[in-house]
Amino acid sequence: MQIEELLNKGLKREFKVTVAASDLDARLDKILEEFRATARIKGFRPGKAPISLLRKMHGERAKGQVISETMQETSTKLFEEKSLRPALRPEVEMGDYKDGSDLEYTLKVELLPEVDVEKFKAPALERWIAEVSDADIETTLERIASQQKSFKAAAKTAKAKSGDAVLIDYVGRIDGEAFSGGTAEGHQLELGSGTFIPGFEDQLIGAKAGEEKIVKVTFPAQYQSADLAGKEAEFTVTVQEVRTATEAKVDDEMAKNLGLDDLAALKETIKSQLENDNNGLTRAHMKRALLDALADEYSFEVPAGMVDLEYKQIWEQIKRDALMSGEAKPEDFEGKDGPEDAAEAEEFRSIAERRVRLGLLLSEIGVKNEVQVTQEEVNRRIIEEARRYPGQEAQVFEFYQKNEEARAQLRAPIFEEKVVDFVIEQSKVTDKTVTREELDAAVRAIDEEDANPVKKPAKKAAAKKPAAKKADTAEKAPAKKPAAKKAPAKKAAAKK
Repeated sequence: MQIEELLNKGLKREFKVTVAASDLDARLDKILEEFRATARIKGFRPGKAPISLLRKMHGERAKGQVISETMQETSTKLFEEKSLRPALRPEVEMGDYKDGSDLEYTLKVELLPEVDVEKFKAPALERWIAEVSDADIETTLERIASQQKSFKAAAKTAKAKSGDAVLIDYVGRIDGEAFSGGTAEGHQLELGSGTFIPGFEDQLIGAKAGEEKIVKVTFPAQYQSADLAGKEAEFTVTVQEVRTATEAKVDDEMAKNLGLDDLAALKETIKSQLENDNNGLTRAHMKRALLDALADEYSFEVPAGMVDLEYKQIWEQIKRDALMSGEAKPEDFEGKDGPEDAAEAEEFRSIAERRVRLGLLLSEIGVKNEVQVTQEEVNRRIIEEARRYPGQEAQVFEFYQKNEEARAQLRAPIFEEKVVDFVIEQSKVTDKTVTREELDAAVRAIDEEDANPVKKPAKKAAAKKPAAKKADTAEKAPAKKPAAKKAPAKKAAAKK
């Protein structure tokens, strides 16, 4: 094998590889010899058919196998000899090949950057801690009580208001024709609950028992039933009864209705849940601070191909969110592989580049410090996935058993979280006591910043977005991070 380097620029490399015709012939003879040992050819005993005959009968297929295996083996050998770490699958181009000639092909590849973490020092972090107060528990109790409320019939002259319920019969029609699923009798609807089509409940405010109302609405453009999506409908609604809400009392009886022994047990359960919630918010806040600190501290070239993949993930998320929210239609995105606004596109690329850089950095830190993901941890994640598909658990287990890439996608976020935990353990952490409201608002602001660039319809003007360094959450990772030596495989796509 001869190797000629054609390009060496940044992380990009291009090589011309030449394999001698004699090597190809030797490989071909080996394949044909192996085939001859078992081949059954009329007129010859097994293993006795001449190679020349086998070449004539199976040569073309064998040559294809030889070329494919040769290119695979020689490219792997090239990377090993030159100690190169490909970031993504190499691009291979083979020129015209003629029988009896040398095999020549070019190999284009982007490399993983060398990230120096030998002297890595974890940044100082501030940990926001919110204690669970009696007021927090009481607020939760009140919310639970409101969810346990019941309704009782009001006077026949009572006018329905938001928070009341109405017992109704209704028939829905589109262009004068009743449609499937648009008819019901004796249905209790809480006004202001938002359970019906937007505008439906509002038009029943002020209604009285025995009254008939005509309610006109338009189904959302992304309604679950495609036959109704975006269509105008008219409902004939008969109000049988107006009902007023009676909230449950916060007492032992309410606790027992929820399956607990008494009110004290309910309060302990609430406190434990709130503490878990607060701990989750604390970690999300601190992880974001860690990622921001690492992004400020480390700057190195990242593979353009990985950035391209992450950019595509961002754009796909933009499209999904816009379509699901009804802010855009499929035709708005036709022929577009990114935003039309150049500044917006550049910002998305900055976000993608940051995500890739942070992912590679965390990977290198994890590898250097021998952070491992156990098979037990992966199995637990597979079980969690299986529980999401009741009745199909066996198929889910089989899928992950047979699909190495899918297992790698489950392993990647576990690995990332363990690396983050490792770095936090090395950090000098200063605790700061805050209220639950302050902590919740801070994490919500992070989520809003992260969601902002992926929630715009295709044709709307861009709203002011956060700086690129603020644009990825704790859970987001590059679209397709390759494994560094010894590193676990990375995510195939960003979460979110």
